[in-house]
Amino acid sequence: MKILIAIGVPRQVEAGAAGVALNHARELEKRGHQVDCWFLDDVLARPAKPKRLEALFFAYRAAQRIVRQRHAYDVVNLHAPWGCVYGSWRRVLHPSGVPPYVMTMQGSEERFSRAMAWEHRKGRAPNFGWKNRMWHGIYHQSMYDWSIRTADFGAVANREAWVMAELKYNREPGRIRYVPNGVGEEFFADRNYASRSPFRLLYVGTWLDRKGVHYLAESFGLLAREDSSVWLTVAGCGNSEVEVKSSFAPAIRDRVSVVPFVPRSEMPSVYASHDIFVFPSLVEGMPLTLLEAMASGMPVVTTTSSGMQDVVENDFNGLLVPPANTSELARAVSKLCGSVELRCRLGHEAQNTMRRYTWPRITEQLEEILTLAAQNGRKN
Repeated sequence: MKILIAIGVPRQVEAGAAGVALNHARELEKRGHQVDCWFLDDVLARPAKPKRLEALFFAYRAAQRIVRQRHAYDVVNLHAPWGCVYGSWRRVLHPSGVPPYVMTMQGSEERFSRAMAWEHRKGRAPNFGWKNRMWHGIYHQSMYDWSIRTADFGAVANREAWVMAELKYNREPGRIRYVPNGVGEEFFADRNYASRSPFRLLYVGTWLDRKGVHYLAESFGLLAREDSSVWLTVAGCGNSEVEVKSSFAPAIRDRVSVVPFVPRSEMPSVYASHDIFVFPSLVEGMPLTLLEAMASGMPVVTTTSSGMQDVVENDFNGLLVPPANTSELARAVSKLCGSVELRCRLGHEAQNTMRRYTWPRITEQLEEILTLAAQNGRKN
């Protein structure tokens, strides 16, 4: 098949959503398909003005290009929300000969809105006041709505968002499917679980409210008060060291290391040099960093939210805690710090679990959906 994958983010393999698209493209090409990938800079020649309409501009330009090149592809895989314009054009205008549309979506905007509204009530999400909540509902949620409604088929990376998409939009069973994200073979490695000093915790991800960073900082404060040998690394956050450390109490800032950017090739060694992966996010799709940490054999602590609980079973291959709960997060990490046996057991099971999530296995599921869409035919 000739396949187009389009997503309105920069072409950066270190980023989560872009990494998903690039890994799927690589595996589809290995399976004999011809794949083109369009990223933000491929479609928008200059920065969008105003910036807040960038997603809509990308969706519009991508739809224009697909219609102009309608015979170049057997199927197009547009990540939500950027499929909203193309899907709507096909549904309303019925242009002839255009390829079928498969939507890929990472997470639930409904979950995001709810989580951030709760955080705003606590004074912890200043950018999600009533004006931004209204804008989010009118603009972002509407784009997601039309991306889902107008897709021929869909692949959603966590079960909560998959069920929401099928039921809320009354989609025919089987049209939208659960397709988790995957992990590369380079992350699988043997691990030594023996205690060492200092004991190193690791968080990998952007430094945002929705990632639960306030609770990470607070829980690390509790842990540091009890154990002077515990250190934390914040990697791949995209923020300056000063900005990240300002979230922590002054007395413990010298025990926090900040690495704003880590090249993809160096990530396996980052996981290997740390002991426990801590990921307190409030809302996600299915985070690649969590899958990578588990593949490396790290014992993980994360929350009972979104895609995390699709892959982590509490006390089997990791520890789950309620989101936005500082004391429970600290208690779970402390439990792991105090038991070599527990770290070893959970780490081994995490790695075994990830053997089912390698990119070749996951892309096979996406390939099946793309094939069904292509067989379903073009709009004539």
